[in-house]
Amino acid sequence: MELSLSPFVYVAIFVGVLMLVEGIYLLFFGKAIRLGNRMNRRLSMIEEGKTNNEVLEQLRREMNQHVLTNGIPLYSLLAERARKANIAFSPAMLVGVMVGLSVVAFGALSLLTAAPMGVRVLVSATMGVGGVFFWVSNKAKKRLSMIEEQLPDAIDLIVRSLRVGHPFNAALAMAAREVPDPLGTEFGLISDEANYGRDLGEVLQEFADRVGMPDLRFFAVAVSIQQTSGGNLAEILDGLSKVIRARFKLFRRVRAITSEAKWSGMFLSAFPIVAMIAISVIEPNYYDEVKETALFIPTALVVAAFLVINVLYMRKMVNIKV
Repeated sequence: MELSLSPFVYVAIFVGVLMLVEGIYLLFFGKAIRLGNRMNRRLSMIEEGKTNNEVLEQLRREMNQHVLTNGIPLYSLLAERARKANIAFSPAMLVGVMVGLSVVAFGALSLLTAAPMGVRVLVSATMGVGGVFFWVSNKAKKRLSMIEEQLPDAIDLIVRSLRVGHPFNAALAMAAREVPDPLGTEFGLISDEANYGRDLGEVLQEFADRVGMPDLRFFAVAVSIQQTSGGNLAEILDGLSKVIRARFKLFRRVRAITSEAKWSGMFLSAFPIVAMIAISVIEPNYYDEVKETALFIPTALVVAAFLVINVLYMRKMVNIKV
């Protein structure tokens, strides 16, 4: 029995592409851009000697550079995720990274496999574009998840500051110093813009729209109403914090209840692909007798379509909104 290592080579090259894009990102922007650092990126940049105005200008440029990118090929599908992930790469740089990774993947495939030229070109382009897309999507998901988890604690800090007599902008700046990234840098940026004269409710609403998170929209609306109509903002935000924590508690309970269904869906979705890879490894010539038949390619396309439908349907079934 002859084992084929080709599937493992393809997987290893794709993992290498993901590691390479992360390494390039950290090389360009430093370790401070990693999510979850105790000292957020804004404070790190100020500590390096940059002025508040320089930091504000750079961060605003990075946050707005992915908005109007419909004219860039292959990028319109990635722009929304890149904006939510707050990717510091410019659109042109991100497309350049796709091209560069595709070239690297093509070189690795040429050295490590004997695949035909057309297959190597197609697979390397898929790895370059798909690797960046997967990396950006993962960054966006992780960033939004961290903002959701940090928001109740940040609101509690603001509430305590308001109750001891600080104005809201000072309370927001205090939370920006205490909360790590990603929310710490966002709050610091909002505080700086308010100090430069922008309406605080407008800046908060812009942040909520960019992230697309309902809890942040409630936060922005509460601040805007208090600015125009008055009221006890500390009590309003304290209630909002309790609602967010209660929703998280319910969400975790639902996630625990549906975890078996999610794992079943993942298994049923991944099993055909794993089985195909295992057959190709254990018996590389298994499909040789049917490869040349007229029905092989149409049948393969139908199976692939059913696999995609299965994955989408399974995800829909276990994706319960709270």
